[in-house]
Amino acid sequence: MSQPVLSVKQLNTAFRVNGEWMNVVRDLSFDIASGETVALVGESGSGKSVTAMSIMRLLAGPQVSVSGSIQFDGQALLSLSASAMQRIRGNHIGMVFQEPMTSLNPVLKIGTQITEVLRRHRGMDRASAQAEAVRLLEKVRIPAAKSRLNEYPLSFSGGMRQRVVIAIALACQPKLLIVDEPTTALDVTIQAQILSLIKTLQEDSGMSILFITHDMSVVAEVADRTMVMYRGEGVEMADTRQLFRQPQHTYSKILFSAVPRLGAMAGTRLPQRFALVDPDQPAIPDWQNIAEDQITDTVQHGEPILAVKDLVTRFEVRSGWLKRVTGRVHAVEKVSFQLFPGETLSLVGESGCGKSTTGRSILRLTSPCGGTVSINGKDMLAADSSELARLRMQVQMIFQDPYESLNPRLRIGEAIAEPMITHGIIKPEQAKRSVADLLKKVGLRADMSERFPHQFSGGQRQRICIARALALNPKVIIADESVSALDMTVKAQIINLMLDLQQQLGLAYLFISHDMAVVERISHRVAVMYQGEIVEIGSRQAIFDNPQHPYTRRLLAAVPVPDPEKRVKRSLFEEELTSPLRPVDYCPPERRYHQYEDGHWVQES
Repeated sequence: MSQPVLSVKQLNTAFRVNGEWMNVVRDLSFDIASGETVALVGESGSGKSVTAMSIMRLLAGPQVSVSGSIQFDGQALLSLSASAMQRIRGNHIGMVFQEPMTSLNPVLKIGTQITEVLRRHRGMDRASAQAEAVRLLEKVRIPAAKSRLNEYPLSFSGGMRQRVVIAIALACQPKLLIVDEPTTALDVTIQAQILSLIKTLQEDSGMSILFITHDMSVVAEVADRTMVMYRGEGVEMADTRQLFRQPQHTYSKILFSAVPRLGAMAGTRLPQRFALVDPDQPAIPDWQNIAEDQITDTVQHGEPILAVKDLVTRFEVRSGWLKRVTGRVHAVEKVSFQLFPGETLSLVGESGCGKSTTGRSILRLTSPCGGTVSINGKDMLAADSSELARLRMQVQMIFQDPYESLNPRLRIGEAIAEPMITHGIIKPEQAKRSVADLLKKVGLRADMSERFPHQFSGGQRQRICIARALALNPKVIIADESVSALDMTVKAQIINLMLDLQQQLGLAYLFISHDMAVVERISHRVAVMYQGEIVEIGSRQAIFDNPQHPYTRRLLAAVPVPDPEKRVKRSLFEEELTSPLRPVDYCPPERRYHQYEDGHWVQES
């Protein structure tokens, strides 16, 4: 048997915290063969990224301890000098990080960043490096590669920026590529392109890949073997197909129980909770046979709680010395829908399609240009400041990043009580009891009210944001990508919490997301947005079981399936979402909708 490209034995990585050593990775061992893809999976804090940083020797200083054996191509990486390791990095081991904007220098042109690597590591002259940079961009399927060398990262979409980062990582033709959550922040169609690109490049070059992710659907799509990590330890290593068929370790079973599977809701009319299992229970049932908890129908048909009619939001683009208006971004264009008490309507689509702007426009956090938004029959857009404040009490918003939503200097009890005191719902002396009740409602203890946001996990912080949103007794909650940044089991817990609260309080949700598998799980109805317009709207069953608009079909086809037996060879040349920037005199065409079946409307082409 040939020697593995990478061999990790008994890896231990620890950090000194308050004078004590904390083990983050414990006795981890695995090999990667030539041309093989090994996935490291687990939730945030399991040690995946620290493992990658340890392999790359990017952790240094007196507060870090890395021990064990890391053999790359026969060389012991932990015993190499800093200069020798510098020659290994980039030249022989490349790395792609999660957020491309933190990997790229925003004030340097793309061409400069690629040629710098080529000149430093491969000794190329300026002209050769320039030509190679063009070839690399073409290799990662960036159109008009030569002309785009002179552009800055800001002018690229998220998917295109990630392609540039991959091009830089491949510049020195590495034998091993480490990719750390490369698609987590991307929409499903862009994610599908990046995954296909990585696999195609691997087939062309024969390189090995260490793929780090918490998304089991992505693992099923790309990995030959998979290592499951839990609290710094490798708890299960298996062939990916075998692992998906029959996981052995308790934690592996828990991960699989939390994976939403597109199509799993076929024949089911109502949303469903995730059937989470307890890692501490002595016997874990077969994860494939775990029955989801049924819920009752909460939708109250009759008068809508929220009615949006012909909503338009545009942003002016100014240029020149006089800052004249030279164009407009048509972010939301004549969007109409109704939301009923106890209902979940999901707005889906790629980044830039207008989902979040629609949510913000409803609350007038962004100023719309036209249309009407009615809350219980009262026009939100025509309300004065005092009336607007009263109406906003009925509609609250939960944002994607819970840490950015919370004031880091306020204890969470103060953050939750603040809106209730401001609006006169309670007196300051009643705050402690009210906060305790709200924390209990979202599954947190009352004594946690004295802590600061940084003392909570991501899932706990999102629960706190939900508690704060509930503080004003709203009828509608707009959840803007509220679970997209969370790990699988935490995401499942938050979805279950939202469904429980809907059962108890009759809440209506406008659920904004690009995660189609989660949308299928939580929704009563779904509206698909493309370039600022709703192109299809209908029941969850209609949209997922019988999609009619070409964009809806493309969106669903791009969702990775958490089954390695059903891998799909995807096109690398999927259409990028075009810009909504239009000339000043642009007049949108009149749109017509065809009712395909009862309540299922599709925009005519």
